[in-house]
Order: sequence, then C-alpha cells, then structure tokens
Amino acid sequence: MKNAYLIAISFLLIVFNISCNNQQKNTGSTATSEETISNPPADGFNLSLSDEKAIEIADSVMSAMGGRKSWDDTRFISWNFFGARTLIWDKWTGYVRVENVQNDFKVLVNVNTLEGKVFKNGEEVTQPDSLQKYLNRGKEIWINDSYWLVMPFKLKDSGVTLKYVGEEIVMDKPSDVLELTFQDVGVTPQNKYKVYIDKETNLVNQWAYFKSYEDEEPGFILPWKNYKKHGEILLSGDRGPRQLTDIEVFEELPESIFTSLDAVNLSQFKSL
Repeated sequence: MKNAYLIAISFLLIVFNISCNNQQKNTGSTATSEETISNPPADGFNLSLSDEKAIEIADSVMSAMGGRKSWDDTRFISWNFFGARTLIWDKWTGYVRVENVQNDFKVLVNVNTLEGKVFKNGEEVTQPDSLQKYLNRGKEIWINDSYWLVMPFKLKDSGVTLKYVGEEIVMDKPSDVLELTFQDVGVTPQNKYKVYIDKETNLVNQWAYFKSYEDEEPGFILPWKNYKKHGEILLSGDRGPRQLTDIEVFEELPESIFTSLDAVNLSQFKSL
C-alpha cells in the first residue's frame, strides 16, 4: 500500500514538473504574442516588407515610452514648436488648435474632417477657398510639428515600412538603427528617416532626416534628449539646436479651445 502511495506521489510530481515547464515555455510564447497584440500596427502598416527585428524594436520603444494603452489613453497634448507656434491637440477627436505666435494667425481644424475656423489679420476667414486653404495648411503644420514630438509612438503607422539597418554608437551608447520609409501618406511621402534607439533604455536617442529615399546624406541629424514624464507617457522636446517647449498633457480641456477663436490661457487648467 505504501509503495503504491509513493508511486502515485512520484507520478504527480512528474506531471507537475512537466506542466510547469510547459507553462514556462507557453508564458514566453504568450508574452511575445501579447506584446505584439498590445501594440498592433495601424491599418496600412507595411507588415509584409518590414523586418521582424525592426518591428520587435518598435514594440520595445512603445513599451519604454509608457506603453500603447497609456498612449491611447492620452488625450490632450500641447507644445510650442521652435518658438514659432503653439499647438493644442485632441488625439481622440482630431481637433487641433494652431496659433502663430509671431502674427495674428489661428487655425482651428479637425484633421480628420478638415472642418474648422481660421482667424487672420484680426478677422475670421470666411471666404470658402481661402478658408479651405488655411485649414489644409493647419493640418500640414500639425502633421509636421506632431511628428517632431511623438514620432516614437508612430513607428508602426499607416504607410510605414520598417527596416533594421544595423547598430551604431550614439552619444557613447550602443544603438539599434531603424529605417523608416513611407508610401502614400503624409505631405512628403518621399522622405526617409533613420531612427536610433538606445539598446539599454529602448528610447530614441537620435534621428536623421533624408528629403528623398534615394539620398545618401541626411538633411539633418538631431538628438532626442531629456525625456520627461507627462501623465503616463514620456515625451522629449530637446532636439539640440531645435527645441520643442511648453510640453503639457491634459486629461480635460474645454471644447471651446477648438471652437472659439478667443485667446486661450492653458495655465488655468491642470496638466498631468
């Protein structure tokens, strides 16, 4: 009876060990699967021509920046672009407010519908052709200025192809290098970027811009430095000689910011 009991216990231990080993293997597999699922590519991302390693690195960047859920949950972002203009963006609705700080020019546009208002030289623009021209310009400004701020969150955007092109030392840090090319998206789809990712922190630490995919020499190479936490995400505005300043994230802002041409004082609202 005692032998039968010992045999039964031994059998259970063997089954338990096998189960644990399988669970550990499955956990690793599931973790990879869950990481991919947690940062799904946008519709139109060129999955078939993108490198698996480049995609894995893009996912690690998203995680280091706060994670996809935190990015999706972030709603209002404001910043100043090179001291030239300020932007307030409602990620959830597509509304953007652009104000040129050097002259009396405001664009309130929904970048999804291209509807909105424009204020120029002290008057609201109502002539249809002029209004549409400036609304389009507002969207173009937002495309450019937001990419300078949130590019690391957009590595798997629609129209993007990601390639892994090697490893370089950036600011004394071993860094992976990704190449981003575009197809049928944005204002300048012929552009190309090289994005450098610190292998230790998984944060972008440099980017290089090429006006055309065929160009061998970049138009500029600039750092990404001094990340700060805003709400649940990290953002960097330090591009060396070019600076994005007054970066703030808000949980709530009044709708009037995107519908009224009246002046806005963001200091009265609590940032995250």
